[in-house]
Amino acid sequence: MTRWHKTDAPEAVRIGVTGWLMVALRLPVIGVICYGGLLLLLALRLVEYPLYRRARPFTPHITTAVCRACLSVLGLRHTVSGHPMRGQGAVVANHSSWLDIFVLNACQTVYFVSKAEVARWPGIGWLARATGTVFIARDPKQAKVQRVEFEDRLRAGHRLLFFPEGTSTDGLGVLPFKSTLFAAFFVDNLRNGMRIQPVSVLYRAPRGRSRRFYGWWGDMAFAPHFLTILAQGRQGAVEVVFHDPVEVAAFTDRKALALYCEETVRAELRDGQGDDYWALEDR
Repeated sequence: MTRWHKTDAPEAVRIGVTGWLMVALRLPVIGVICYGGLLLLLALRLVEYPLYRRARPFTPHITTAVCRACLSVLGLRHTVSGHPMRGQGAVVANHSSWLDIFVLNACQTVYFVSKAEVARWPGIGWLARATGTVFIARDPKQAKVQRVEFEDRLRAGHRLLFFPEGTSTDGLGVLPFKSTLFAAFFVDNLRNGMRIQPVSVLYRAPRGRSRRFYGWWGDMAFAPHFLTILAQGRQGAVEVVFHDPVEVAAFTDRKALALYCEETVRAELRDGQGDDYWALEDR
């Protein structure tokens, strides 16, 4: 088995004149789309909130439209297999890149669960808060409060999406799923009728680039990776595979449910990557 190291340095990609031209063309358009969409979302939320409170029947569709438009500007081919579930529940997926946010929002209406630090990131934090992201702090003292928030959002009918690996990877495999957040689904008044849908996200690098081209992991800085993606002329592709949802009540506990979702997501990556696939291990 090949071992994945969180500290592995990705291959450096030099941005040439043509690449910087692509950045100059794409960056302003994506900025207008994202922050224009944000202004529209906030304006609509002023009407939506007094009528529906936590429920958001309209604004998530703006997020979906914005993410589809940004992928189109990037030129990243985006395909979907299977069907996003409807109704109450949650979605779990492997995590390879900041691009996952755009890719997964582009094909469904969900609310992401993210680490608390993201809320403080310039620009991105504003977008995350406005779109209803649930922020989780890595502090055991906050675990109970955060689980209550998690449960309240589920009761409000929000489909939450989280990455049980707990970190992003290079996209060539799957880390063991952490079962902590799965515990919220086993609360007595939520367990019956609650469903979980595993989702696999598979990136295909542009021709001539490393297979890890879209991966963003370890100590990689956001800005250089973001610019490298923007500068790429002919992009690769990403496929989102929606697996069949499963009933929480069919599992004995959170660990059994987390393991099932992990194996389901991993099997798809193994099939999709073929001989290029390897399972990832925690360090």
